[in-house]
Amino acid sequence: MAQATSLLIIDDDDDLREALAEQLELSGEFAVEQVDNGLDGVKKGSEGRAELILLDVDLPDINGREVCRRLRQAGVRAPIVMLTGADGEAETIGGLEAGATDYVTKPFRFAVLLARIRAHLRNVEQSEEAVFRIGPYQFRPAQKSLTDENDKRIRLTDKETSILKYLLRARGEAVAREELLAEVWGYNAGVTTHTLETHIYRLRQKIEPGKGSARLLITDGGGYRLQA
Repeated sequence: MAQATSLLIIDDDDDLREALAEQLELSGEFAVEQVDNGLDGVKKGSEGRAELILLDVDLPDINGREVCRRLRQAGVRAPIVMLTGADGEAETIGGLEAGATDYVTKPFRFAVLLARIRAHLRNVEQSEEAVFRIGPYQFRPAQKSLTDENDKRIRLTDKETSILKYLLRARGEAVAREELLAEVWGYNAGVTTHTLETHIYRLRQKIEPGKGSARLLITDGGGYRLQA
C-alpha cells in the first residue's frame, strides 16, 4: 500500500476540521495534521512536510490570506486551498494574490473538495518545476533526470522514473516487490519480479556513488526503499 499523502488543515472550526480530517483519512490516501489558528499554521506549514494545505480564511488571530502570504514567503510550494464562507470576486482575488492555489466556498460537498485535492496533487507531480531530493541528487520527474552536486545530469527511463517516484512517496519505508511491480507495470501477468530486479540493478548503476554498494536504493526485506 502506498504511503499516505501528508495534508495540513488550518481551521478554527473544530467540528468542520475534525470531520474533514476523519473523512480524508478514511479514504486511505492521506495522513492529516490539524491546527486551529493562523500562527500555529504558519509554523507547522513552514516545516515543509505537508504536500497540500487546506486553509480557512477567517481565523481567530491572523487572516488566512496573511497565513498564505507568510507560507509562500517561507518557501512553501505545496498547493494551498483556501476555504471561505464568503462568495465574492474580491475575496477570491485577494486569496489568489496572496499565493493560494485554489478557493473553495463553504458549504461544499466533500466529494468535490476531494476531487480538487487529488487534481492539485497530480499537477504537482507532473509539474515541470517539481524537484525532489534523493541523496546528493535533485530528481526532476517531468524531465526524467537526476542532477548531481556538480550539475551532471543523469537521464532516466520511464520505468526508472516511475520507480523513484513511487519509492519517494513511501518516505523511507520499504515497498514490497509485488506492490512496486503492480504500480509501475500494472497487473500484467507477463511481467515478473525479475523484470523489476533488472531495472533496480540498472538504476543502481546510475545513482549509487560506490561500485557494488547500495546506499541510496536499499533492498529491505521483500522489497526496496530509498534512503533519505
